[in-house]
Amino acid sequence: MSVTCRQTLSISNHRVFVNDLNEHETVYGGRLLELLDGSASISASRLARVETVTASIDQLNFIAPFKMQDSLCIESYVSGAGHRSVEIFTKIIGEHLKTGERFLGLTAFLTFVTIDKNVVLPSIEPLTAEEKFICQGYAQRKANRLATFQTQKEFNAQINLEYPWDHQF
Repeated sequence: MSVTCRQTLSISNHRVFVNDLNEHETVYGGRLLELLDGSASISASRLARVETVTASIDQLNFIAPFKMQDSLCIESYVSGAGHRSVEIFTKIIGEHLKTGERFLGLTAFLTFVTIDKNVVLPSIEPLTAEEKFICQGYAQRKANRLATFQTQKEFNAQINLEYPWDHQF
């Protein structure tokens, strides 16, 4: 069974408000991450149809800042699926509301995993030129993620969990 990228598409629009801004008068990165994760989780659920959780943000590219009088259009869709993992591509397109000019502000790949270990995920079928381009890189991105995951496990094993005041220098 296969599902098209379009069937997993999640779209949301947000106006930039003053409480979204940081000291540089651009949208705070943490706010963008919150919006990304919410949108991507919908796409993951539309493919898996079981509970999923965010496993990682694998690539996050801030391309252009969002400011007051801008809107954000967040588009997320599944760009690859493994046994239990689902890769989501997300882009945020900004719009200067005074002029109507649109711009690419952010792209990201996120990985979600299913809680149910027995689920069988459908394959993903790209249809548009963008979807085909994004999905063709899935195997390489997955291989990179697995290598990074192993390195991260080794790194984590070296992290001290004791209270700092218990350390002897």
